[in-house]
Amino acid sequence: MTGWDSLARELACWHDAGKVATVWWRDDDAVAPTDALERLLTLSRKHTAGLGLAVIPERCETALAGTLSAAVRQNQAEIAVLQHGIAHENTAPAGEKKTELSRAAPLNDTMERLKSGQSRLAGLFGQGFLPVLVPPWNRITPEIIAELPACGLTGLSTYKAREQPMAAPGLLQVNTHADLLRWKPERGFLGETEALGLLQTHLQDRREGRADADEPTGILTHHLVHDEATWTFLDRLLGWLKRQPAIKFLAPSEAFSHSALTNQNEKQSAAGKGPM
Repeated sequence: MTGWDSLARELACWHDAGKVATVWWRDDDAVAPTDALERLLTLSRKHTAGLGLAVIPERCETALAGTLSAAVRQNQAEIAVLQHGIAHENTAPAGEKKTELSRAAPLNDTMERLKSGQSRLAGLFGQGFLPVLVPPWNRITPEIIAELPACGLTGLSTYKAREQPMAAPGLLQVNTHADLLRWKPERGFLGETEALGLLQTHLQDRREGRADADEPTGILTHHLVHDEATWTFLDRLLGWLKRQPAIKFLAPSEAFSHSALTNQNEKQSAAGKGPM
């Protein structure tokens, strides 16, 4: 049995249970118009797949705004800009895993730079900017998380299944769960079986109650460093997912809709289950 077969069987379980499996797509590290970015946007347009593009505020070129504006006019699917940290610079002490949003810098300084980055992205991309923070390397300290709503951020996205929907009051967390790249020992495509397995595992965990059933399953890509195998697989994956009746491919604004979460909690409460 192939990875595609296993994923199809999992989606059949969702379909038989009368459930719809939500999926979303995030791509990290955008800073400028490039051939790789154009290829990414072409796939979004080809498959009518919404895309959350995590842009680095302090490294972002103004030309990117024009590129995305043109892409939005050509694309029926939503392309939303998310805030990818500050400058994507490691501040962790030597010997610790790379982290930009760490305890190393004074908290006030970090929050001011986050606010400044948010203002820059909002100014460049207007309504195309969602106030969602994507921490570089998917790492962030709890002290910073607690302060994010105060600086206008309403969403947080890291990696692996979330522990709870709200990372802090007013801060909805929606993560990614299937990174298509292998980073060590050499960077390259993770592999078809492994990538499909990550998707299948999170979907099964949602369905069987080991993970939050309401968290959309997230695909994670990094267009600037894709090899040809990654591009080929991503093209096939997006097309395959869009053809599945048990899949609803969410736009980023849908994935980070607080009203949708509120409505879900109200339905659960009315059914006597209480919020998850």
